[in-house]
Amino acid sequence: MTTTLRIGLLGAATIAPAALIKPARRNPRVTVTAVAARDRGRAEAFARKHDIPVVHSDYEALLTDPQIDAVYIPLPNALHAHWTLKALDAGKHVLCEKPFTANRAEAEQVAEAADAAHARTGLIVMEAFHYRHHALSARLLEIVRSGELGTLRHIEAEVCFPLPRFDDIRYDYGLAGGATMDAGCYAVHVARLLGGATPEVTAAHLLTLRKDPRIDRAMEAELAFPGGATGRLRASMWSRRVLSIRARAIGSQGELTVTNFLMPQLHHRLTVRTTSGPDRPTTRHERVARQPSSYACQLSAFAAAVLDGDPVLTSARDAVETMGVIDGIYRTGGLPPRGEAGPS
Repeated sequence: MTTTLRIGLLGAATIAPAALIKPARRNPRVTVTAVAARDRGRAEAFARKHDIPVVHSDYEALLTDPQIDAVYIPLPNALHAHWTLKALDAGKHVLCEKPFTANRAEAEQVAEAADAAHARTGLIVMEAFHYRHHALSARLLEIVRSGELGTLRHIEAEVCFPLPRFDDIRYDYGLAGGATMDAGCYAVHVARLLGGATPEVTAAHLLTLRKDPRIDRAMEAELAFPGGATGRLRASMWSRRVLSIRARAIGSQGELTVTNFLMPQLHHRLTVRTTSGPDRPTTRHERVARQPSSYACQLSAFAAAVLDGDPVLTSARDAVETMGVIDGIYRTGGLPPRGEAGPS
């Protein structure tokens, strides 16, 4: 086993510098060794800009490079399953961007392949929910699990931001686009984290694009957790709710509210309100260390899983559960899950 994880980049994506390249420069256990893109000229320009030593002519060539141990996949959603399976076949570890696949069936297929590859050769597959690896997420989980809030009764999560460029690939049904996929996957994941289980979707309302009614620009959904708690999700890329990233857990003895759980290195606020008696409510505000960033924590966790055998918090099996909720939102809201046929 090498002491350095050599990563190849599939695609010259705009997220790659923040999610991989910059954190790798500060991580002595990781190097970004190669890049490939559909357009070799674009890959070469990207490599020059970011000091990546090797450019491959296509994705297949990168996967067969023996000097690469793992790949980072920031391709459009519809391509995640295909190239994760290809990477496993080539003997590479995988860090795949969220959402993990286009739908639950694809996620199950990849999870089965990932389980088999791990049992056979120890390969690691991780979904890139970077926020989950930051100290803030650990603190949220610690508070909920401590019992300080009492019996959990309700979970809320929302991720809303403006994306008015309707020709963006995140609005492309053929590439598994939609607000629930791009923003909503975070809301689903943090709700599952705080709720401690995978909920059932009991209601959903989706606002769609005029040019393609299969594509949601905003979503609201109601949830029911196995233990009796309820939930509410909101996500949008274009709606009246312009910018909001927050989550809330309400229990029988208190509640937790967190703003910007997604990018806590920029700013965040954690508030806990509890009642020690009927007339003695208490409120406290907490901050956790902003650095290392969520992306740096994610890369460290990926390297530790590969090099040290540490557990994977955002595994392929975990992704199956998230994609199942996303499929449920689409079906309940009257739209086809991504990757399934539907009227255009």
